[in-house]
Amino acid sequence: MSLCFIEPQNAIRVIANSVGREARRQLLGEVVRAWVDEIPDAELDSHYAKAVADLDEHDLSMLAAWHASLEVGHPIANKEFLVNVFASLGENRREALKIAAGFRGEEAFDAGVAEEQSLEMVLPFLSDARCRELAQECVELYCWDRLGSEN
Repeated sequence: MSLCFIEPQNAIRVIANSVGREARRQLLGEVVRAWVDEIPDAELDSHYAKAVADLDEHDLSMLAAWHASLEVGHPIANKEFLVNVFASLGENRREALKIAAGFRGEEAFDAGVAEEQSLEMVLPFLSDARCRELAQECVELYCWDRLGSEN
C-alpha cells in the first residue's frame, strides 16, 4: 500500500470541496480566524477598517454589542466609531477583527460567492505550522460532516 502526501494548503482546499454546506461554512470561518491570528500587529488597524467598511447595519449593531461587553465606553453601531475605538481594545483587537471579518465572510458565503476566492486569498499568508493545524481541524470537520451531520 502506498501513501500519498499532500501539502496542508491543498488538503484544506480538497476538504472544502468535499464537505457539505455547513461544514464548509465552519471551515471557512476557521480559515478566516487563522488568517487574523497571522496578521502582523501593525496591519490590524487597516484590516479592521476594511472589514467594518463592508458591514451592514445589523452586523454593525452586533459588533457594537460585542464592544459593549468589553466596557470600552458607550458603543455606537457606526462604522466611524467602531474603527476609532479599535486601538483602545488592546489585546481584544484580534478578536474584534475576527468578528468583523467573520460577519463579512458570512455575507459572502450566504450570497454563494467568495468561498474559493477566500481560500486563495488567505491560505498563502498562513505559516506552514498554522496550515498543518488548520488541515487537522479540516479533517475533523470532514469526519463530522461525513458521519451524519445535517447539511
